Amino acid sequence: MSLRLPELGASPDAPFPPPERALHEPNGLLAWGGGLEPGRLLRAYAQGIFPWFSAGEPPLWWSPDPRMVLDPAALSFGSRDRRRLCALPWRVRADHDFAAVIDHCAQLPRAGQRGTWILPAMRRAYLDLHHQGYAHSIEVLDAEGRLVGGLYGLALGRAFFGESMFSVASGGSKLALAGLCQRMQAWDMPLLDGQVESAHLQRLGFRALSRDDFLRRLGDLTAAPEPRAGSWKDRFGELPAALAAAD
Repeated sequence: MSLRLPELGASPDAPFPPPERALHEPNGLLAWGGGLEPGRLLRAYAQGIFPWFSAGEPPLWWSPDPRMVLDPAALSFGSRDRRRLCALPWRVRADHDFAAVIDHCAQLPRAGQRGTWILPAMRRAYLDLHHQGYAHSIEVLDAEGRLVGGLYGLALGRAFFGESMFSVASGGSKLALAGLCQRMQAWDMPLLDGQVESAHLQRLGFRALSRDDFLRRLGDLTAAPEPRAGSWKDRFGELPAALAAAD
């Protein structure tokens, strides 16, 4: 590792460097080392930091500038896309099968990637956070009850940090995102973090926010009690596609 990059201490309580010290190239790389203990992960997300690394690497910690964020009310689909999703005999639910969602996300081929960053250690860490009521899965089922799309991430206060999405049928991940945004609006959770810039996120309504502005918003939102703490299995309920994708 470069001498410019701090190594985190072994203790789960070891402090992170200030996000402002992250490298410009690669954008947002802040520190390396440490572990993926639940307490460390929760402190990281509350400070606008997340882990992302490949097999054979130590944990790498990132805080990119700018940050891609979405106001759930601003989720954008084309009218043709929205009509198609509304017509599907699918439904959206949460936290019934977190393990299946994260496994689908890990197995899905990604353009430009030779493997997955959702390594066994990452999987265990987010499953631990799920059992503690912080990490959540949004699941899309078809008419036969098969899992056809979904996403997972973390809720802290009134913010949701999206980690990964998948589709095994066209529209699966979009409908999962639409269902999440419906519930976030109802629960007064105004910030969905998409992490790094991409054309795909821009088409969905995400916008680039400077890291300074992101951290200011995050401080207020994560300090507030989460309106739907704990499991979302019952609280989320089920949304038919026509309601989840409604304008």
